[in-house]
Amino acid sequence: MSAAGATPAWIPRKRRTAELGLLLLAIVIGIGSYAAVGLGIDGTVPAGIYTVGAVYAVVALGAHVAVRRFAGYADPVLLPLVVCLNGIGLVMIYRIDLGLDSIGSPYGPFAQGQLRWTILGVLMFVAVLVLIRDHRRLQQYTYTFGLAAIALLVLPILPLIGSAKRGAQIWIQLGPFSFQPAEAAKIALAIFFAGYLVAKRDALALAGRRILGVDLPRGRDLGPILLGWLISVGILVFQRDLGSSLLFFGLFVVMLYVATERPGWLVVGTGLFAVGAWFGYLAFGHVRARFDAWLDPWADPDQNYQIITALYGLGHGGLLGRGWGQGSPELTPFGFSDFILSSIGEELGLAGLMAVIVIYGLIVERGLRIALTCRDAFGKLLAVGLSVSFALQVFVVAGGVTRLIPLTGLTAPFLAAGGSSIIMNWIIVALLLRISDQTRRPAPEATPFTGDEATQVVKLS
Repeated sequence: MSAAGATPAWIPRKRRTAELGLLLLAIVIGIGSYAAVGLGIDGTVPAGIYTVGAVYAVVALGAHVAVRRFAGYADPVLLPLVVCLNGIGLVMIYRIDLGLDSIGSPYGPFAQGQLRWTILGVLMFVAVLVLIRDHRRLQQYTYTFGLAAIALLVLPILPLIGSAKRGAQIWIQLGPFSFQPAEAAKIALAIFFAGYLVAKRDALALAGRRILGVDLPRGRDLGPILLGWLISVGILVFQRDLGSSLLFFGLFVVMLYVATERPGWLVVGTGLFAVGAWFGYLAFGHVRARFDAWLDPWADPDQNYQIITALYGLGHGGLLGRGWGQGSPELTPFGFSDFILSSIGEELGLAGLMAVIVIYGLIVERGLRIALTCRDAFGKLLAVGLSVSFALQVFVVAGGVTRLIPLTGLTAPFLAAGGSSIIMNWIIVALLLRISDQTRRPAPEATPFTGDEATQVVKLS
């Protein structure tokens, strides 16, 4: 076929204008919700709406400019979804601040601090896009990230800096600042698992005995999953944190399954986690109290006041909610962090809560879509790991609040108050956008040979 008749190569569009349109809609939702809170509580628009709205818009548009400049071919839907969630979270925390102030609570305010953490999170988002131009370079530091993850998980149990809150030893305290290292360890472990499984997946994919139609792994290949299980049990033993234990072990098992395509790993992983959870129930009163509160919270109303008020709040919200400023989410302890989903359910009802969960689902779907289209194995596994960690965290939080599973203490990404969570989740989004940009970016065109170069090639051959 002549050059004139050749079919031109398909070149993906950048879709940054579509992203900007969706982003403006997300900004309108955030600022409109902020105004609705003021109107719902005292009938007036909040006095600082212009300042807060301007800061929120500048931060969101700044993130868009960074994507346009440094990741022009990245997914156009992910950033607007995250900005929308972040805005709803800020408004909900502000709403609870007003409620706490009205009942004379010594806690709060939290909204201003959360806005500062959001700004810092977006700055880290931009830094990742600027500094990491090719996600495949992270594979060179596979074991470095693995060691960093272990160090981060050990920090909360060290004397002097380790700090226990609400029965779980998952914090470090440095002067006036506290930090939850498990949030950073989640990213480091996803990078380590992706690099390790790319190198070892051929051996781990070999099948052993077949039981009930499922090919179980060979006994000699159980080392990695047993090590992951021991780390998970170690978190449960030393930090008494069932949520992080479930999150890390579930992350490893799902990535192992995706890398090897062997469902036997899911069977073995589920069995090992069930054994670990049963051991935690028998050995630790804190874990046992969580299970008891899950099975029958009304058996001890004083001990389980938090989950009971959250359930009543969800019931009070009904299908369409009480409206911004019309509920009483401040009555639920930690309604601005651990139980922010119940606060949203009371103010916006089941419809609003399902809309938030749909946004979460869309974020996970875009992450898995990035994994499906990624051309390299490391990027594919890393995108799966980051998306699965996000999905597991949302499931654990939503399941705990609605009594589908026991409470775990994890927080809803982008919604709940907390600097560690908001910063690390913005970094996760930056990594997903970097993988997406690398995947959708057109390959550089090959330079055709000149006559002299072609002759030289013939001579060398």
